[in-house]
Amino acid sequence: MSSASRNSASRNSASGTTVQGATGPGATVPGTTAPGTTAPGTAAVGPDRVVTGRPGAAHPLVDRYGRVHTDLRVSLTDRCNLRCTYCMPAEGLDWLPRAEVLSDDEVVRLVRIAVRRLGITAVRLTGGEPLLRRGLPALVGRIAALGAEVSLTTNGIGLARTAEALRAAGLHRVNVSLDTLRPERYAALTRRDRLADVLAGLAAAHAAGLAPVKVNAVPVRGVNDDELAELLGFAVRHGYRMRFIESMPLDAQGAWDRERMVTADEILARLGERFELHPVGRSGNAPAEEWRIAGTDAVVGVIASVTRPFCGGCDRVRLTADGQLRNCLFATEESDLRALLREGADDDRVEAAWRATIARKGPGHAIGGADFVRPARPMSAIGG
Repeated sequence: MSSASRNSASRNSASGTTVQGATGPGATVPGTTAPGTTAPGTAAVGPDRVVTGRPGAAHPLVDRYGRVHTDLRVSLTDRCNLRCTYCMPAEGLDWLPRAEVLSDDEVVRLVRIAVRRLGITAVRLTGGEPLLRRGLPALVGRIAALGAEVSLTTNGIGLARTAEALRAAGLHRVNVSLDTLRPERYAALTRRDRLADVLAGLAAAHAAGLAPVKVNAVPVRGVNDDELAELLGFAVRHGYRMRFIESMPLDAQGAWDRERMVTADEILARLGERFELHPVGRSGNAPAEEWRIAGTDAVVGVIASVTRPFCGGCDRVRLTADGQLRNCLFATEESDLRALLREGADDDRVEAAWRATIARKGPGHAIGGADFVRPARPMSAIGG
């Protein structure tokens, strides 16, 4: 459960928005429906549940703030073939033993329950680095057959040789992490000289029709913040969709420093020196605010998780590679779905555990607040 949910008056975000009565029955979050009330097109079920009337989702996954969860992030491995300085130490981490990682059958079963019982419509496969998962195209095919949109977040290494197979299996699109276009800087940031492989992977994904191909960059002050316009220009030229993400306190070393975080306002100011940007807002519950670049059909997105949090419209739930369900990226508690599967629980019990976890979701992450507690797992072990 997010640390913010433990306080009756907690911070919904680093911006200082206060959510009064965060754990009580009257708690509300901007853009959500208060427990015990109904929004248009919804029907109340019990004091703390709101079930929408959306076709195809008779029993959607709703928390006590009325947020409907339709986006599932599934980490397929905690392993990674890069050692990014803002993510993990040079020697890497202690990876999960193979026996603790969900099998393909277990992943598919949990996704099936999520899609057919809980109203999940989008599944994002993450890591670690998901391309390290053996037999990934076959697993993608099994998940795609369940009917949800399937996407993938990757560092791009290995994408050149797998993009066609993944597209044929049913993958819809990819997000590729790329923080710099300069080979020496890339090698310093990731501790690996693999920039050429990433660029080839982006081109292969585009050619395979995994559109839109999104490029994700995390600006860090004094490291790559002088390269923002260059990255955007590269994306526009190649037909990719650029997104800049504020850095978050999720590194394994615990070295995150807010002073080194480049804020959304700074990002936009620097891009505005070279490009004329027109706001187009946010699409639904998507995390990125977007701006159209004048004279083109391209848009650029900024995910400002710290300075412009979107917790009030969060529709995401996360499953780690070892089968732990997290109701927030910054959750400090998890629910062990793997244990339920391996002890023979039926789908009803798994569904009930899933709903109970989401029912405990707090109003927001509270980064910057006095009560903020970093999750024990780093980003590489949670999944993006």
